[in-house]
Amino acid sequence: MIKNAENIIVGISIGDLNGIGSEVILKTFEDSRMLELCTPVIFANVKILSFIKKRFESTVILHGIDRLDQLVVGKINVLNVWQEGVEMNFGVNDENIGKYAIKSFVAATKALKEGFVDVLVTAPINKYNIQSDNFKFPGHTDYLDQELEGNALMLMVQDGLRVGLLTDHIPLNEVASHLTEELIIKKIETIKQTIIQDFSINKPKIAVLGLNPHCGDGGVIGKEEDAVLKPTLKKIFDKGTLVFGPFAADGFFGSNQYDKYDAIIATYHDQGLIPFKTLSFGNGVNYTAGLIKIRTSPDHGTAYDIAGKGIADFNSFKEAVYLAIDIYNSRNQYAEISEKPLKTKEKQL
Repeated sequence: MIKNAENIIVGISIGDLNGIGSEVILKTFEDSRMLELCTPVIFANVKILSFIKKRFESTVILHGIDRLDQLVVGKINVLNVWQEGVEMNFGVNDENIGKYAIKSFVAATKALKEGFVDVLVTAPINKYNIQSDNFKFPGHTDYLDQELEGNALMLMVQDGLRVGLLTDHIPLNEVASHLTEELIIKKIETIKQTIIQDFSINKPKIAVLGLNPHCGDGGVIGKEEDAVLKPTLKKIFDKGTLVFGPFAADGFFGSNQYDKYDAIIATYHDQGLIPFKTLSFGNGVNYTAGLIKIRTSPDHGTAYDIAGKGIADFNSFKEAVYLAIDIYNSRNQYAEISEKPLKTKEKQL
């Protein structure tokens, strides 16, 4: 359904209260023009956010609500996920704070799943202090993959640069064993469909990086390229997907080869994220592709070292909000076009 901009509801999970999440959220919405693009609802507690707002001398006006049906379009809504006070210490890793980060995230995910919010933007969490008997996930993506329909895939985005991963949060010594034909086909299909429906590119060109140095040098320093990657990519290409590679990762970004492709797929986490963050840090966005619902986040962590000092850069969080809205609109347009495709006239002989 196409909505007026201000009626797009952006759910926001508060993240680690001892980190920079609350600061970048408030800074993002200090620009009143943001409320012409969407209506935010922050899953936290209005008293705590008012305290944080005062500390940072923020000018935003918060609207506290106890139920989502009380949300007011055009205001910065704060849903009271809890009522009690929370002891905060900026820059400190605290298990109790981790519990509130997950309370916020779980409530926001539920609202996304049930359609009370249109998109979700998550502030950074600490993957260590969120662990509990009720939440045993390495991060946002894995929980969303469980709760929402689809196959989640981490896609880092900054303008035309899009970097996805075949494997993400697994130890480096396990990567090779995970690179199966089945996984590669599934991930590339997810990326292809994402680029088509979420970024409005009809025939995306996708590059895949090799696992080993120099793509294994013909098996001299690794066999995964010849044994798995090359034959699988050929099979996918032969079925009509414009996928290319594998490419040696060491020179791919430095030579600007990435400019030629609509998406790049790295075989493991750091292979993709190190060049991505080098090229885009401060403006990049982490997008959870492949799911029926939309979730984005900034490309940084809790940044305990600068938390509470008022110096956090909010650009990545703001870009995460922009991207979530853009993808929401792109998906709706894609659905509308798919439902009512243009009819082509047959040529008269």
